Amino acid sequence: MSGSLTAVILVMAAATVLSRVAPFLFLGRHAERPWVRYLGRGVPPVIVTLLVIYCLRGVRIDAWPYGLPELGALVVTVGLHLAWGNALISIAAGTGLYMFLQQSGVLS
Repeated sequence: MSGSLTAVILVMAAATVLSRVAPFLFLGRHAERPWVRYLGRGVPPVIVTLLVIYCLRGVRIDAWPYGLPELGALVVTVGLHLAWGNALISIAAGTGLYMFLQQSGVLS
C-alpha cells in the first residue's frame, strides 16, 4: 500500500471515530434537556421514512410487475416488525422476499 493511501485511510478512520464520539463529548451534559429527548424521539422515524422513500423512488408502477416485489417486501417487513418488533428479522425477511421475487422470475 502506498503512503498516501495509508494516510487517506487513517484520516477517514479518525473522522469516523470523531463523528461517533463527538455527541458524547459535546452533548453529554445536555442529555436530559427536553430538546435532546425530542430529537432522540423524532429523528429516527424521519430518517427511516426518508430511507424508504429513497428506496422506492425508482419503482415503476406503470409497467409489469407494477412494483409488486417492492410492495410485497415492504408489507412483509412492516408486518413482521409490527408483530415481533425485531428489526433484524423484519429486514432480513423483507430483503429475502424481494430478492426471491426479483431473481426467481415468479412474476415474469
